[in-house]
Amino acid sequence: MKELIEYNLIYGRLLTVSEPYLIERYNKALEAFGLPRTKLGSFQIDMSGHSPQIADELDVTFYLEQDISRRRFIIVAPEQENLPMIGTRFSNTAALLHVFFEKNRRVIQAATIKDVLFGEIDDNLVEIQDITDLLAIEQVTFRVLSSEETLFKAEKLRRRIDRLMTVQGAWRDDEMLEEMVDLARVTGDIRTNDLVPDQLVFRHESYFLDHFGGVYVFKDGKKFTMVCDSKAPGFRRASPWKVDYIAIDDKAAVYDFLSRSGRIQLPQASWLKDSGYIDHRRRMAMQSLMHQTDPSLDVAGMTETQFQTWAFKHSPVVDKDPVLTFLHGIERGLSDGRPPMVDGLRPRERFMVIRAKPSHVDRWVVSRLISTFVPSDYVSRFVFDKAGFYNTYNAYDSRFKDLVVKELAEGYLEDKKGLRERLYGFA
Repeated sequence: MKELIEYNLIYGRLLTVSEPYLIERYNKALEAFGLPRTKLGSFQIDMSGHSPQIADELDVTFYLEQDISRRRFIIVAPEQENLPMIGTRFSNTAALLHVFFEKNRRVIQAATIKDVLFGEIDDNLVEIQDITDLLAIEQVTFRVLSSEETLFKAEKLRRRIDRLMTVQGAWRDDEMLEEMVDLARVTGDIRTNDLVPDQLVFRHESYFLDHFGGVYVFKDGKKFTMVCDSKAPGFRRASPWKVDYIAIDDKAAVYDFLSRSGRIQLPQASWLKDSGYIDHRRRMAMQSLMHQTDPSLDVAGMTETQFQTWAFKHSPVVDKDPVLTFLHGIERGLSDGRPPMVDGLRPRERFMVIRAKPSHVDRWVVSRLISTFVPSDYVSRFVFDKAGFYNTYNAYDSRFKDLVVKELAEGYLEDKKGLRERLYGFA
């Protein structure tokens, strides 16, 4: 992982917490969760407040999510809103936190001046014993606390102000006035810094859960569709009129569901040509073949000319590779004005020429699912499934790691938004 850290491909955009007062506030939140205080003098946090350094210190990977049915967060600075999310097993935790920050931005900015906000994303789950328990999640509620009880005291001060303004003679209540002064010392002027959250309840849409080997949960009205390992506990246990179950290794069934539910964009010349999508897939597959053919080959150090020369000299090997042969045929068909007809393709081939529908609300989780079916495309895996990418990366040898790091650093990090918009149609 050293190369990934060096090139900011892991933990690269986290917020550094080194000020003693912020560390103290963070420790108060840890204590409120029943966790040990950190002894670190500096650490980094993601959007939820999860720190990889503290995870190492505690030797608990998901220390804010030890119980998978309880997702916790710690907010010490409003800047966390724009950070990546690394410390969760739910793919939609980041989206939920984004909406929470957006709807309560003024509160968070005001409260974190003097305090830390922490709490739990309550999804009404007591425990998760099998995948059918996930069907109970329809909405989530943010339970928000603060170490100095800032939010509670702000609400209390607001009630005292209302009483002072509406009850005749209330200004003579010296005890109440003294209490208001004490409350204001903590909250500041709540007339200008709103410390009462605006929205705490949000809908729970489709998501991926890193549990039971990985579970994709899609929701269409009142109907659920679960894509997971057929050996996962609870598979096909709920009523069929409520849930459709699809084994993740049944590529044909997965594709049919995504197509039928309108979650994917079928291969059309209108987007395939302009996006460079097929060329990208072909390049990834070619790199994989080159490394398999000669593991000592320094693909990362090759120029584009050397890359093409190798492919030409080894054309017999290239022509026998089923993925490259397929993608070359697709490119040739596009040049002749013949986009691929997916019904005539094998299930595994279909996932090479489709992408999530850019306008669909589930585009991120669908892109994650598609990326699992195209293992040679490590760029897509990195973009949509970082945990899966890191696991795969660890299995690469040093030569291929060098190549992957170079491609991601030069081809993705330099313009992440531009690459996502070009290849996948959304940023």
